Amino acid sequence: MSVRRAIRAAHVLAHSGDGHVLLDNAEVVVDGTRILAVGPHGAAAVDEVVDLGEALLMPGFIDLDALTDIDHALIDSWQSPELGLGLQWSRDYAEQRRRAVFDSAERAFIREYGFVQLLLHGVTTAMPIASEVHSDWAETFDDAVAMAGTAERLGLRVYLGPSYRSAVNVVDDDGTRSLYWNEALGLEGFDGAERFLDWARRNPSDLVHGVLLPCRIETLSEDLLRRTAKLATETGVLVRLHALQGLTERSLVLEKFGAPPLQVLERTGLLGPKLLLPHGIYVDSHPLVGLGTDVDVATLAGAGVTIVHCPLTSARYGAALDSFERYRAAGVGLALGTDSFPPDLIRGIDTGVNVAKVAAHRLDAARYGDYLTAATLGGATALGRPDLGRISAGATADLVAFRLGDIRDGVLDDPIRTICMNSTARAATFSMIAGRIVMRDGELPGIDLPTMARRAQSLFDRMRQAYSERDYLRRNPDALFPSSFPRTRFTA
Repeated sequence: MSVRRAIRAAHVLAHSGDGHVLLDNAEVVVDGTRILAVGPHGAAAVDEVVDLGEALLMPGFIDLDALTDIDHALIDSWQSPELGLGLQWSRDYAEQRRRAVFDSAERAFIREYGFVQLLLHGVTTAMPIASEVHSDWAETFDDAVAMAGTAERLGLRVYLGPSYRSAVNVVDDDGTRSLYWNEALGLEGFDGAERFLDWARRNPSDLVHGVLLPCRIETLSEDLLRRTAKLATETGVLVRLHALQGLTERSLVLEKFGAPPLQVLERTGLLGPKLLLPHGIYVDSHPLVGLGTDVDVATLAGAGVTIVHCPLTSARYGAALDSFERYRAAGVGLALGTDSFPPDLIRGIDTGVNVAKVAAHRLDAARYGDYLTAATLGGATALGRPDLGRISAGATADLVAFRLGDIRDGVLDDPIRTICMNSTARAATFSMIAGRIVMRDGELPGIDLPTMARRAQSLFDRMRQAYSERDYLRRNPDALFPSSFPRTRFTA
């Protein structure tokens, strides 16, 4: 028999039918996996009251480009162009020496580490992403099955599948960027992805859903793109494909396909309402594309594509959506993702709002409420899940609470602005997914965080070391990743 709970908080971000609304001193009554009622205290008889006090209770975050990896932005988001080349695979490594840095058990631990980080930061539904840099090509069917088991154990809802690709970005001996193609490995990965869709369909849990997760558009052959579109149409599943995210990508796609990325998506049958595009920055109207036209945003809107905006990660790599408000006004679907560590959508929202102000030279160029809507209702719409991303009667009980009483967060005016401007997602103290409490008082039951942190550090150190064997100049890690200041290490 399920326990009927009333979750109380000083502020509740509920849903009115038209959008989010703020309720003060309210409660959410949860019965089983669903929300029964939302309103003043005592709205329904309950078995237990969970009083969160001075907190904001809101729908759980939906992260559609959710990092499930060891942190890589620490070491790849600040290099000079010359050092940055050393972080790619050399052609020699791709053709002759590539290997998996981690074995299957270590990969499974890394995914668990990523899922734990998502939960600690208030994410309740995730579409995972991991770097292929330290793999021997891409993810496998077995990797995805292991991830599914971990998600179910932790209580995190995931939309996942193994990544696959026909090519990898490489650096040639003369220091130029190109691609190494291996279509056989791409087809092998696609077969694994198709197998996982069948596996996920047979899994009755709402915590695991199959999707197609091909890698970056420039690393996929036209045949593999068409196969992906055909399978998505036959099965009705979503496709997430990194595209329109960089000028190097655009150049490589133009060279390979004779057309820009958006046209390639159209002619291969992928452009449509089932397509999720992380980043989606470099369209025809972007100043750095330099075309001076404004067709692509309207094309994205007309096709029903969702852009998975990752503002913190984009800013770290020197890019910005131009602009969130313009895409939104044009009717483009907008959801949010993290795509790098930390998986903190509060920091992402604040970064996105501030970058939008700088780009437009206007204080009202983006609003915190619109970004928070993208992180909840926008993600739910992209997934075709009207029961997610909202707190209303009948919705799935995915809730997260952020504490507001910390003096370091300053004073309280609007709780949304206080959280987004003055706090981070580390303020998450409570999380419920499909009626199951997965975090309470900032703790994840059964997870030994100190032990996990030590193992993650050990694997990160090995990952960092492995860059040397891939670098076309074979530089050591201290040369590839110089310290911010001169550094001396003493023995303990």
